Amino acid sequence: MAGGESSRLFVYNGGFLTQRRVRRILQLSGYRLRLGLPGPGDMVGVWGNSPTAHRGLSVAEKRNAPVLRVEDAFLRSLHPGRAGEPPIGLHLDRRGVHFDASVPSDLETLLATAPLDDTALLDRARDAIARMQEAHLSKYSGFDPATPVPEPGYVLVVDQTRGDASVLASRGDDARFREMLVFAQEENPGARILIKTHPETRAGFRPGYYGPEDANRRVTLYDDPVSPWTLLEGAVAVYTLSSQFGFEAILAGHRPRVFGQPFYAGWGLTQDEDPVPRRERRLTRPQLFAAAMMLYPVWYDPYCDRLCELEDALDTMEAEARAWREDHRGWVASGMRLWKRPALQQMFGQQKRVIFTDDNAKADATGRPRMVWAGKATGDHAGATRVEDGFLRSRGLGAELVPPLSLVTDDIGIYYDPTGPSRLEELITRRATLTAAQERRAERLIRSLTDKGLSKYNLGGTPPDLPQGHRVLVPGQVEDDQSILTGAGTVRTNEALLETVRAARPDAVILYKPHPDVEAGLRTGATGAGAADMVLTAADPATLLGAVDEVWTMTSLLGFEALLRGVRVTTLGAPFYAGWGLTDDLGPIPPRRTARPSLAGLVHAALIDYPRYRDPKNGHPCPVEVIVECLATGRIPHPGLANRTLSKLQGLFASASHLWR
Repeated sequence: MAGGESSRLFVYNGGFLTQRRVRRILQLSGYRLRLGLPGPGDMVGVWGNSPTAHRGLSVAEKRNAPVLRVEDAFLRSLHPGRAGEPPIGLHLDRRGVHFDASVPSDLETLLATAPLDDTALLDRARDAIARMQEAHLSKYSGFDPATPVPEPGYVLVVDQTRGDASVLASRGDDARFREMLVFAQEENPGARILIKTHPETRAGFRPGYYGPEDANRRVTLYDDPVSPWTLLEGAVAVYTLSSQFGFEAILAGHRPRVFGQPFYAGWGLTQDEDPVPRRERRLTRPQLFAAAMMLYPVWYDPYCDRLCELEDALDTMEAEARAWREDHRGWVASGMRLWKRPALQQMFGQQKRVIFTDDNAKADATGRPRMVWAGKATGDHAGATRVEDGFLRSRGLGAELVPPLSLVTDDIGIYYDPTGPSRLEELITRRATLTAAQERRAERLIRSLTDKGLSKYNLGGTPPDLPQGHRVLVPGQVEDDQSILTGAGTVRTNEALLETVRAARPDAVILYKPHPDVEAGLRTGATGAGAADMVLTAADPATLLGAVDEVWTMTSLLGFEALLRGVRVTTLGAPFYAGWGLTDDLGPIPPRRTARPSLAGLVHAALIDYPRYRDPKNGHPCPVEVIVECLATGRIPHPGLANRTLSKLQGLFASASHLWR
């Protein structure tokens, strides 16, 4: 990463002072921002070739001070910087600026001279390219990947913003863009031409070089906010002056026709109209990507306030992009208890506030997509997205009204109901094949969860002294829970579960762990536990799993947590983790579960892909690793007095209901 040493950096652009994220990245990179005039050993910072750059360049020349050129990284944010969103990374260049070929930049020097032959680095580059394509991440990722694109077979001509520094550096003007459009038509006779409008032009920030006057029966102005990766899939050719779209076209397998001198031109991956003579090296796509996306930028982790690697930046952008894509149209929510609504508003209402109503007519009248708490869904909620707690939920029970740190959204079904398919089942099937990076991330997550002793509720508790012998842990469940009602087999009560285990393991030490909600008197499912050798109350499930040989369960999540710790699991129902070849299944497994993922694949689907997470410190969407750290350190807000009082009343009602059954 650039700028490792400490240096005073004198700036003459107000953006350096007003943009907190930019200041912080520079500070972490070893630069101390200053106003005034530089002295010996100081540097001058300028923003690329911006209209204000001349101020700093003039001072640097007069004071004989070196210049640091600062620019946004190629993976920036959801929306253009003019929308006010801070960048996730920066380019800090001491030689030049990447888009101006008049002087070699640090990036060009890397591309020309760095070995770029490290196998591990290039493998990371390939994985990152695949990840960006799968997650539909681009410099600006505020689009819905499901938005349809035109029928394949078109030629893409990429527009840019008028007067942009990268255009001027490539000597671009109206004539050059007209020439590019003519070439696209002449070299592709009969093909449809799509002029791809720049996101800033579509947002009304800056005009482009093309307009309605350029459209005809073959040429169409195309400004729909679609995934560039999907758009590139259907293109037969790509024409650009200097847009980053050309870089992404290379990564997507194209050889774009380039009319300017962007950083990615001249390395054997483009067809260059105006080549840079000194660029003679021939690179592969992974080499180009490794230099431009891994060695050149400085990436920032907003959750831990530190510099990080590209993979961490991808974690951040995936979480933010998913949240925006699911939430930007707004939600209307049904079946949500009052105490849950603030947490749901925080998770799903950052783009537009969630509207809560159980009136179907009012919900339909909003025109918004609908969500419903999964256990409250009825036939009136057909097509609604189901919502439930995630598998790393909180420190404390949901029945005690502790707000969740994760929620799952399922537009197909819901994970605990095996009577129909769910989005989680599709994700598990997809993750039967993992990239090396996905496997490493899932395995790191497994190690982190097990080393830190984390589980769904993280209640803690003193580990008991256990009898010697072959220990079988039997987790009790809430007997009227939806996972039992929809996913249990013939064994549907805790008493029957214990009797089944005793019959199958007559000589084993059977350890019964009541469900925390039942143990707290908040839900139904109490049992005398006569078939158990020991009833474990107030015991930490994560600690117990390290001391047992087997787990037998109907549908409990504890079975999944046991798999993470290498414990043999037998299921009598059909929980989401059963039927994939990782458990001994005695229950009715859906025949559609034919994939055979590894444990890492199951974990990637269930803990990385499926849930949504929210950082309790800053309220922003975040990756699972942030929540793991919060749970491990305990830096989580606790529920207030109102929630605790409601929890006690809920327990009284649950007890009274049980007596009347």
